[in-house]
Amino acid sequence: MGITEKIAVWATTFIATTGYAGIFILMVMESMVLPVPSEAVMPFAGFNIADGQLTWAGVIIAATLGSIVGSLASYYIGYYGGKPFIKRFGKYLLLNQHHLEMSEKYFNKRGEITIFVARFIPIVRHLISIPAGMGKMNLVKFIIFTTIGAGIWNTFLTWVGFKLRANWAEVMTYSHAIDLVVIAIIGIGLIYYIVKIIKSRRSKKSVA
Repeated sequence: MGITEKIAVWATTFIATTGYAGIFILMVMESMVLPVPSEAVMPFAGFNIADGQLTWAGVIIAATLGSIVGSLASYYIGYYGGKPFIKRFGKYLLLNQHHLEMSEKYFNKRGEITIFVARFIPIVRHLISIPAGMGKMNLVKFIIFTTIGAGIWNTFLTWVGFKLRANWAEVMTYSHAIDLVVIAIIGIGLIYYIVKIIKSRRSKKSVA
């Protein structure tokens, strides 16, 4: 069994074991500033739908509710002090002031539509709720646009996983190439994390 297949088996088993509660919790984390990408969660929920372990309605409801709760938590972080939070804890989450400023620019262009579009953009979607809170965006509008954007994105990723599972035997014929890509991604992620830590320590020394 290759790396890709092992990851798929583990993730599918984890979601099947934790059920809708596990999906909800993971998506709460994904919608906050925690580095839990929905791309690594929802497709495997789709696997479980294809296996008959979960239902479409249950998965989408659990995931979207998780996205709303996580986004609201970030909204209130921004409402009561987003910049200090990122400055203090961002280094542990692979986030920095630049990421927050980037999200602020997105939000300041057009708040409502940005909240919707941000659900489809990596990194930005983890942070966009903070500038929304900082800007005291209307809470009802924030929830509505977050729900629509997250609902569409979660459904799409789940559908991708569902279709992937249905063609899993064919996909595994390319498992060797996929494993190499997975190894490369993991390696790049580790290098990125190490570089971020080194830069953070150097900046601290230069300030001191």
